[in-house]
Amino acid sequence: MAERIESADWQAFVAAVNWLAGGMTSVFLQDANSLIVKPSDLVQILKHLTLRFPGVKRITSYARADTLARTRDDDLKALRAAGLNRIHTGLESGSDRVLESVKKGATADIHIKAGLKAKSAGIELSEYYMPGLGGRALSEEHALKTAEVLNRTNPDFIRLRTLAIAERTPLFEDQEAGCFEKITDLEVAKEILLFIQNLDGITSIVKSDHILNLFGDLEGILPRDKERMISILRTFLAMPPERQGMYQVGRRLGIFHSLSDMQDPGRLANVERACRELSVTADNLDTITDRLTRSFI
Repeated sequence: MAERIESADWQAFVAAVNWLAGGMTSVFLQDANSLIVKPSDLVQILKHLTLRFPGVKRITSYARADTLARTRDDDLKALRAAGLNRIHTGLESGSDRVLESVKKGATADIHIKAGLKAKSAGIELSEYYMPGLGGRALSEEHALKTAEVLNRTNPDFIRLRTLAIAERTPLFEDQEAGCFEKITDLEVAKEILLFIQNLDGITSIVKSDHILNLFGDLEGILPRDKERMISILRTFLAMPPERQGMYQVGRRLGIFHSLSDMQDPGRLANVERACRELSVTADNLDTITDRLTRSFI
C-alpha cells in the first residue's frame, strides 16, 4: 500500500512540474460538484493552492445548481476571496418539463437563484445549454425557456453542448421505445436560432467550444455579435439540402469547423469522397450523421 501511495504522489508531483513548466496559470477542481465540500474545508484547499502556486490566476469548479443555491452568501464570498473565481453549472434547459424529464434535480427557479448567488459573490458564471434536449415535442419550449433563464442571470459565458445520446443510457432507451424523438441537425439549427433570437438584455459571451456542436464558429459577445451569429444559422438554413447535408457530414467527420470551410476545395473534395464512401443519401443522412456524432462521446 505504501508503495502505491508513493507512486501516486510521484505522479502528482510530475504532473504539477509539467503544468508549471508549460506556463499554466489556471486550475480546475476535478469533480462534478466540488462545492459539496464543507465551505471551510474548501477555503483551506483554495488557500493551499494559491500559496503553493502563486502564479495561478484562475481557479474553476463545477457546481450543481441545487448545491450552489443552498450555499450561504457569506460562504460563497469566502470561497471567492480564497481564489475560486469561476463556476461552471449545467443548466442544460430552462424548461421545467425538460429538466423533469431528464431527472436533472433542479428547476428553472433553482438555476436562477444559483446563478444570481454566484454573480453576487463576484464569481464568474459559465452556464451550459444543450440544444436538442427537449426532443421534437419540447424543442421550442426548451429554446425559449432556456433563453428566459439566461436573460434573468446574465452569465459570463453561455456554452453550447448539443445533445448526443450514448447507447445504454435511459434516454437512449426512451428513444428506442419511441418515448423521446431526437431532432435532426436541421431542427437543431432552427432551435438554436430561436434561442439566440430571444437572448436579450445580457452581455454574455457565447461559446461553441465542443465538437458535438454543428457550428464551431457560432461564438460572440452579446449583444454586439448577436446578428452575426443569427446570420450563420440563417445562411445554413437557406442552403440547398445537398449543401446542408455536405456540411453536416463534413462537420461530423471533423473536416469542417464552420460554413466558410466549404470554400476550401481540398476539404470539400474530402467530404465529397467521404459521402460517396458512406453512401450518403437524403434518406439516410440523419442516421449517418447521428452515428458519426456518437463516435465523439
